[in-house]
Amino acid sequence: MNAIPAKIAGVKRIVLANPKNNGKLNPAVLYAAKKLGINEIYSMGGAQAIGSLAYIQKVNKIVGPGNIFVAGAKRQVFGDVGIEGMIAGPSEITILADSKTNLNEVTTSMIGQAEHDSNSQCILITKDLNLIKKFKKDLELKLKQIPRQSIATKSIKSNGLILKVYNDRQIIDAINEIAPEHLEINVGNYKKYKDKIVNAGSICIGKYSPMALSDYAVGTNHVLPTNASAKFSSGLSLSEFYKKISLITLSKKGVEKIGEYATHLAEYEELKGHALSIKSRINKE
Repeated sequence: MNAIPAKIAGVKRIVLANPKNNGKLNPAVLYAAKKLGINEIYSMGGAQAIGSLAYIQKVNKIVGPGNIFVAGAKRQVFGDVGIEGMIAGPSEITILADSKTNLNEVTTSMIGQAEHDSNSQCILITKDLNLIKKFKKDLELKLKQIPRQSIATKSIKSNGLILKVYNDRQIIDAINEIAPEHLEINVGNYKKYKDKIVNAGSICIGKYSPMALSDYAVGTNHVLPTNASAKFSSGLSLSEFYKKISLITLSKKGVEKIGEYATHLAEYEELKGHALSIKSRINKE
């Protein structure tokens, strides 16, 4: 997800930080790296990997999601290197449900997000009080059925939230204020909400579009803005690996035409050197 946009954009050097788990490198990650032609791989992770990439490997830009320590480290090195225009991690989900939503779909989506990280954020928004009552009981039962029960439980207790709303305006306002990384709109009529939501990393529409599927196989990039940064940024794309350079070429007539106005501004700001520089190009021969 990080490397393919970079490859398409023509990035010449791609460096991979891949921490060991129980003393071993993840073979699936290494296989993916080989398929992508990534040859520069370092066994490191966490905040220390961010520091190493910035100051030892001396890359120009660091992209990719991580836990709260990785996100904090990326903020620290920004300016010395570039980072993507968002905060990527810990992960989040907001689920919009109604009286017609299948309870099992709501609960499993919530747990699927919570098991990522104890700092993951999980929010349910609904107008249906009966769904809320059933959801609380179902969540308690299903949390006991997963191997990462302790992580998911801590996530729910620390960062879980149920919002009981009373009208569609409150739904739209709440979602746009939360600006979730992932939004599941699992309601009977999703069309009345979809086009009014302007702050979200990705929107999974309808009961057959679980967020967990987009983790793996949907096709859109899954490196997405978190911590409400969807208010001002988008998911990872080709644009993260392009720079824009302004090219300025004026003719003699052009500099004479606009130079007069620019000179007035420079003199108003009491920047005499600016004014002289402009006048040197428009002096009559």
